[in-house]
Amino acid sequence: DLGCGNGGDALWLAGQEWRVTATDISAVAVERLAALARSHGFGDRVTAVRHDLRTSFPDGEFDLVCAHYLHTPFDLDKAAVLRSAAHALRPGGRLLVVDHGSTAPWSWTAGSDVRYPSPREVAADIALDPGTWTVEQADALTRTATGPDGRTAEVTDHVLVVRRAG
Repeated sequence: DLGCGNGGDALWLAGQEWRVTATDISAVAVERLAALARSHGFGDRVTAVRHDLRTSFPDGEFDLVCAHYLHTPFDLDKAAVLRSAAHALRPGGRLLVVDHGSTAPWSWTAGSDVRYPSPREVAADIALDPGTWTVEQADALTRTATGPDGRTAEVTDHVLVVRRAG
């Protein structure tokens, strides 16, 4: 789980019997997730580690690498990070990237000129060899989101799934 933040995805995966390596640049986030994992009885399934993905990446080979809303104010070459993630997949493994595709009206970026690359653009930026990796899904999906004040709005999420050849 790249950019695990509060650890919601890591904890959900652990609850589905996955062994999870979750990483974040924030030592506070990593420590908080480790404590939450232990309190949920997932201490043996969740490994929380601090990485600055600009310079380091978790060790190992993975069946699934998730990058949900990996947006940061730091200077991050996201394509390079996702390329590293793809190369860390075992044969048959999948890279799941979920990004914003629109701005909710309550977002701090509402009214700005933020441009969200499409899933196909993200896949092209990663520049993986099509002989080894296959784009299984590249979709823009809409859903109803609820903001902090209870307002709802339709938002778009971009979903990219890339599979390493088995």
